Amino acid sequence: MSGRTLLQVLVVQRGWTYALFRQAYEQAAKQLSKTVGDRSIATATLEEPTFRRWTSGRVKKLPNHPAPLILEHMFEHSASVLLRQLTGNIAPSPQPDVPLLNESELAMTARNAAEHAGDAASLSLPDMTLDQLSDDVAALARTYDHTSPVEVFRRAKDLLHVAQAMLERTQIPRQRTRAYLAAGQSAALLSATSFDLGSLSAAVQLSRTAALYGQVIEHGPLQAYAHGALACLSFWDGRPSDAVRLVKMAKTFGGLGDTAMIRLAAIEARAQAHLGDGDKVRRLVRLASEQDTGKRDELHDDIGGEFGFPEYRLAMSNATTYLLLRDSSGAESSAQHALDLMSEASHRRLPILVSSQAAVDLARARLMRHEIEGAHESLERVFRVPREWRGAGMLERLAAARSEIAHPAFRGSAQAKTLGEQIEDFCALSAFRRLGSSAPLAIEG
Repeated sequence: MSGRTLLQVLVVQRGWTYALFRQAYEQAAKQLSKTVGDRSIATATLEEPTFRRWTSGRVKKLPNHPAPLILEHMFEHSASVLLRQLTGNIAPSPQPDVPLLNESELAMTARNAAEHAGDAASLSLPDMTLDQLSDDVAALARTYDHTSPVEVFRRAKDLLHVAQAMLERTQIPRQRTRAYLAAGQSAALLSATSFDLGSLSAAVQLSRTAALYGQVIEHGPLQAYAHGALACLSFWDGRPSDAVRLVKMAKTFGGLGDTAMIRLAAIEARAQAHLGDGDKVRRLVRLASEQDTGKRDELHDDIGGEFGFPEYRLAMSNATTYLLLRDSSGAESSAQHALDLMSEASHRRLPILVSSQAAVDLARARLMRHEIEGAHESLERVFRVPREWRGAGMLERLAAARSEIAHPAFRGSAQAKTLGEQIEDFCALSAFRRLGSSAPLAIEG
C-alpha cells in the first residue's frame, strides 16, 4: 500500500479518522507529560489542517515542540522519519479476506501518476486532470451500492485529497469551481460511508464540510444534498425537530430537480414520524410520490448513484417511516415494493445495503403482527450478508426487530427464541459497531 508519508501509512493501517488520531494524540501528550515531568505538554492538541499536512508529505521542516516528541511516543519512530515523503511502498499487515492489491490500488497509482504529470502547471491545471477527477467521483457514487463501506471510504478519502491538492495548484476560477465541487462530492460520500461504518460524529462533520464546499461555489444541489444528509443524521441522533428545520433549509437552494425534492420529502416524512405527526407523514409520502415537474439537476440525476434517490429507495424509506408510526401494513407494503423493484432491475446487481435494510423492515412489520415465520423468511437473505457490509443502518434495524421478539405474544415460542439468537449472533459477528454513546431514533418506534 502506498502512502505519502509513513505517518499516513500507519494511520490508514489503524483505521484512524482525524477525530480518532486527535484523541490518540492528546492521550499520548498526557502520558508523555507525566513521563518527562513537563506539564505544558499535557495540553497539546492537533487541528485538522495540520493533520492533513502531516499525512500529505507537504511538511518542509519538523513541527514545533512538543509535536515531534508526541509523535515519537505514539509510533516509536522519529518525527523526521514519520513526516518525510516516502519514495517506495510500505505494505500493511495483511487483513483477513482483504486482497493486498485491488482495483482501487491500481486506480490510485494511476491518479498519482497523473498528478505528477500535471505538476508542470504552476497556476493552472490541465483540464484532463479535472476531467479524470470528476469521472472518478461520479464512478464511485454510481458504484456505492456495490462497494464495501471500507473501500468506499478509502477511495473517497483519496479523491478528496486529490481535489484539495488541485485547489492549491490553480487560481483559474473555472477550474477552482470544478475542484471545489469534486471536493464537496467526495466529502458527501465520505459522510455517507462514515455513517455506514458507525461514526455519527464523523458523518456530521463531513456533511457540513460538503455543505461548505457547496456554499463556496454556490452549488444548490450539493448544498441541498448535504443538508438532507445532516437532517438524516439529526434524527438518528434523536433530534427530529432539527431534521425538519434542515430539510426546509435544503429546499431553499436553487437548481434542484425532482429527485432532490423527492429525497427531501422522504427525509422530512421520517422526521415527522419521529415527532408522531401521522397526518404530515402521509401528506409528505403522497407529495414525494406525485413529484413530477420534469426538472433535473447534475448531482441527483446526472451523476445519481448514492446521490440519487430511485423509486426503490423511496419505498424503503417509506417502510421505515411507517414502522415509526407502528403502521405494520404500510411498512410491509412499502418494504415489499422496494424489494420487488430491486429484484426487477435485472440489468444490475442487487444493492446490498438497501435491499438488506428493506428486508429487515419487512421482517419487523411482520413481527408487529406476530408473524414469526414470515419474519424469519425475510431475514434469511440478511443473515447471508458478509461481515464487511453489516453497516450501522442494518444493525440498528436488526436491534429494533430483536426488541419486537420480546413481545409477550412470542413468549414460549421456540421459533422466536431461535430467531432472536440468530439476530444476536449476526450482530455480534459484524465488522462494525456504532461509535458513540447516544442512542439513535431512526428505527425506534
